[in-house]
Amino acid sequence: MSPNNTPTRELPPTQTYPAAPPPPQPGAVPQAPAYQQPAYQQPVYQQAPVAPVIYQQVPVPAAPPQPAPQAGGELEGKSHKEREEQHLEVKLYSHSNLYYWWPVWVAGYAMALVTYLTGDRVSVGDTPVYFSHSSNPGVIFFLILFLVILFTNMSVRGMASGMVIVGSAFVIILIAYFGWWDRIFGLLGELRIHLNLGAYLSFSTLMFLVWAATVFGFDRMHFYRVKPGQVTEEYVFGTGSRSFDTDGMLLEKHRSDLFRHWILGLGAGDLTIQTMGANRDTLHIPNVLFLGSKVDDIQRLISIRPEEFGRATVT
Repeated sequence: MSPNNTPTRELPPTQTYPAAPPPPQPGAVPQAPAYQQPAYQQPVYQQAPVAPVIYQQVPVPAAPPQPAPQAGGELEGKSHKEREEQHLEVKLYSHSNLYYWWPVWVAGYAMALVTYLTGDRVSVGDTPVYFSHSSNPGVIFFLILFLVILFTNMSVRGMASGMVIVGSAFVIILIAYFGWWDRIFGLLGELRIHLNLGAYLSFSTLMFLVWAATVFGFDRMHFYRVKPGQVTEEYVFGTGSRSFDTDGMLLEKHRSDLFRHWILGLGAGDLTIQTMGANRDTLHIPNVLFLGSKVDDIQRLISIRPEEFGRATVT
């Protein structure tokens, strides 16, 4: 209000507007408005609840006890090369014909058991002695002894002869089963074949001791060692030995005697090795046990070159 009390009217504030852009000049290129980057807003993350982790203790098995080290440790043991060399060799043992006599002491012990179980006690003087009341044990024992003596000293080759032998053994056992041996010997003048318990046991024990000493002792004093590139004839007692090269070596396997090699020998056979090179010779190795597997191992060994000795194995 003015001094002279004249009412005055207040005007609203003046609103300013941005100046209008100047008109484009002829020939000028229009420019785009300047880009303004929007303000960055921090995202809001919400943390999910985490389940608690439950740990369960698993029992650990105790380690197996380790063997106590030997005196000297690994220095006294065999090296890896020595063990590999032993694995890469085949030993050939030539057994005597006494190896084929194992049915004799086996039959003797079997007949002794039959005599003890089914025999009668007969007083000879003041001593009771076991005798079988039948001739069957004595007949079977003497026939087995006869056949072993016969076929270990003569060669019977061919499948037909083997069938004859097997058939004869079947007839002998069949006659003993029906108890006809006493009747047959009765027709020859009341003959009987009887051995007491002591005779079976004494003869079988002596036979077994000699057989075991020969097969596992004396026959192993002389053997042949086959390695990649070399065959060596060695003696346990003595300094003499011979070595042969395996290049061009020929192997001959002989197992045509059915009764001696297959029935009595359980797969044994005779081996002939013909060596070539400067030291040519023919090696005859009779009565080799498990001859088939031995020949397979030898063939794999002689196919290995000596320079590959440390990289090959024979299973």
